[in-house]
Amino acid sequence: MDKTIIARTAAEMEEIGVELAEDLREGALVSLVGPLGSGKTTLCKGIAKGLLITDVVVSPSYLLARTYQGRTLLHHIDAYRISSLEEFAEVGLDDYLPPETGISVVEWPERIDGLVEISDCIVRIELLDEGNRRVDVSLR
Repeated sequence: MDKTIIARTAAEMEEIGVELAEDLREGALVSLVGPLGSGKTTLCKGIAKGLLITDVVVSPSYLLARTYQGRTLLHHIDAYRISSLEEFAEVGLDDYLPPETGISVVEWPERIDGLVEISDCIVRIELLDEGNRRVDVSLR
């Protein structure tokens, strides 16, 4: 499934995540690609909502990863400070690629060679004028 959506608000970004969650299966690896401030964490909040997670989802920047429980586990990972799969394994996150249980959503996956290519779902976010975003979703 490939589709492109124009999101005009944070609520619309979150709704894209809610809808995407319906199509994600146990063991899925999701890559969120986009510049700083493009709405990656907001989209992940929508995925969490779609997975019936009631915890507040926040950026995992300082912890590298957070796990939430809903109808399945959601592993929210920030790869901004990681530069390779080896470093990913060194910090103990390799079990999330792909996850044995739950769904892994990775922000900044392009910083790790090969991660985007092995993803089950790739979401590319492009900032447009007036705060709008172009969201390209490719689900394999």
